[in-house]
Formats: sequence, structure tokens, C-alpha cells
Amino acid sequence: MEAGKKYNISIEATLEVIGGKWKCVILCHLTHGKRRTSELKALMPGITQKMLTQQLKELVDDGIVNRISYNEVPPRVEYELTEYGWSLKEILDSLCSWGERHIIKEYGDKSVMLKDSILNK
Repeated sequence: MEAGKKYNISIEATLEVIGGKWKCVILCHLTHGKRRTSELKALMPGITQKMLTQQLKELVDDGIVNRISYNEVPPRVEYELTEYGWSLKEILDSLCSWGERHIIKEYGDKSVMLKDSILNK
């Protein structure tokens, strides 16, 4: 945090860490286990490689995600939630539940609007 910075409301601190279009999506995928960058990219076709790399770096810097680098050829890197990152699971589950209710309210049938994915079971 910058020197002298104060939040107006505590949710600003939360959104500073997990806000934006992709961070919660990345975190939801990581609740299902370790993932390599290529796996995350395949699960999130709308994200650019540059954006995925940037978002992962920020989540690592904030202590939410661990970056595990294996000493192999070719190099292998995996990402997983830290213990601190796991503390967000209840929030992520609540966001998913609200999103499902919103989709049903707006479109009637969530299966029409949600892609077939392990996250949507």
C-alpha cells in the first residue's frame, strides 16, 4: 500500500486484490487444483497470454497464488492457491451463486448461457 493511502470502505482493499475481469475467474479455476499457464489459457479462451501472465504475477505478488517452478527441461511452472488464497473460496462461491441467479433472472435457463465446464456443474 502506498504511504498515506487510506481506503474509504474495506471492499476497496478486496477489489484492489481480486478486482478486474479475470482474477476471480483464475481463482475459481485454481480452487479445482494446480494449473499450468497453458491449462488456464485453455480454460479461459477470451484472455490474452499477456493479460494472463500479468494477472498471475499480481496474484502471486499479493500472496494469493503460489508459483511453483520445476527444475525440468522444458521448464514447467504451475500455479496454486496459497493458504491465504483459499480464504477467498467462500467469496468466490458466493459470486458464482449470485451470477447463476442473475443468469436465471435475465435469461430463464442457465444452461443456455453457461458453457459446459467443470465450474458450471
